[in-house]
Amino acid sequence: MKTATATLSKIAAVMALGIMATAPAQAQSSRIAWLSAERIYNESKLAKAADNKLREEFSSREKALQELAMRSKAAAEKLEKEGATKPEAERSKLQREAYEADLNFQRRQREFREDLNQRTNEERAAIAEKATKIIKQLATTEGYDIVLQDAVWASPRIDITAKVLEALDK
Repeated sequence: MKTATATLSKIAAVMALGIMATAPAQAQSSRIAWLSAERIYNESKLAKAADNKLREEFSSREKALQELAMRSKAAAEKLEKEGATKPEAERSKLQREAYEADLNFQRRQREFREDLNQRTNEERAAIAEKATKIIKQLATTEGYDIVLQDAVWASPRIDITAKVLEALDK
C-alpha cells in the first residue's frame, strides 16, 4: 500500500514537472503584438483629415466665441472704470450687463467644447473602426495571438503601429 502511494506520488511529481517544463515552451510560441492608438489618432492621414474637417467645421463658432469673450471683457472693464462714479441705478445696469455677458460667454464656451468633444469622438470612432479591421487582418495574416494597446511599455520588436498606419493611409 505504501509502495503504491509512493509510486503514485512520484508519478504525479514527474508529470507536474513535465507540465511545468512545457508551459514556458508553449508561452514562447505565442505571438504578441502591440500598437500605439495615440499614434494612429495623431499620425494617420485619416486623423489629419479629420482634424482639418473639425477645424473647418468649428472655425466660425470659434470666432464668434472669441468675439463674445471680447464683449464680456469689455463689459467688465467698463464696469470697473465707470462703476464707481455712476449713480446706483446705472452701476446696477453695468453690473447686470457684465454678468450677463460673462454668463453668455461661459454657456456658449461650454456648448462649444461639448460639441467639439462629441465630434472628435465620432471621428476617432470611425478611425478606430477602420484600424480595428486592419489590425484583425494583420493579426490573422501574420499569426498574432493577441494585439495589445496602451501598454506602459512595449518592445519596439513587437510594435506594429507603423504597419497599421501604412495600411490605414492606403
